[in-house]
Amino acid sequence: MSLTLYQHPLASFCHKVLIALYENDTPFTSSLVDLLDPAEAARFAALWPAGKMPVLTDSARDVVMPETSIIIEYLDRHYPGAVRLIPDDADQALKARLWDRFFDLYVHVPMQKIVTDTLRAEGENDHRGVKDARATLRLAYGMADKHFAENTFAAGDSFSLADCAATPALFYAGIVEPFGEKYPHLSAYFERLLARASVRRVLAEARPYFHMFPYRNLMPARFVEA
Repeated sequence: MSLTLYQHPLASFCHKVLIALYENDTPFTSSLVDLLDPAEAARFAALWPAGKMPVLTDSARDVVMPETSIIIEYLDRHYPGAVRLIPDDADQALKARLWDRFFDLYVHVPMQKIVTDTLRAEGENDHRGVKDARATLRLAYGMADKHFAENTFAAGDSFSLADCAATPALFYAGIVEPFGEKYPHLSAYFERLLARASVRRVLAEARPYFHMFPYRNLMPARFVEA
């Protein structure tokens, strides 16, 4: 077992890579990182100075691989499984990469803006930034709803890199800025994601840590209860 994933079960971007690993039952070792521990944070920074989780290491190939989309491409190329996360067809691969970027940049990032703002000290909140982030989410929801009126998954009929990105982005964004009945096609897509064994496993592993999520009181009971 040469792969090690440095991650935390609550971290949304870590969910993205965990889903990819679980989709193909890829063997790996999980190394939990507590960035609030100065010594542990320093060790992780030595591995990847940007200090962002997750990071994948591969001792068999002497590789340190950061950044979620690149990690998943690396897994798909060097540790492929039954589920091809980057489609073989070049045009479909571009579509998967496009929607991966869409969910990371227009759903995941603004969601994190809203969440992290609640952790700021009094007087340091960015009210305008949060308002803009919510507007970005609503715009993205509308675009995605239209897309999923005609597509089963983000890149078409098959689960891919883009759906790994969509799952944690929509999971947390739907708590801080619900999409619900107003975006029925997006909501139906999200339910399809929740039905996957890989997603259920990731959420089950995260559940013991949900009390640390600032919007814990807004989480639907089905996610909180075992």
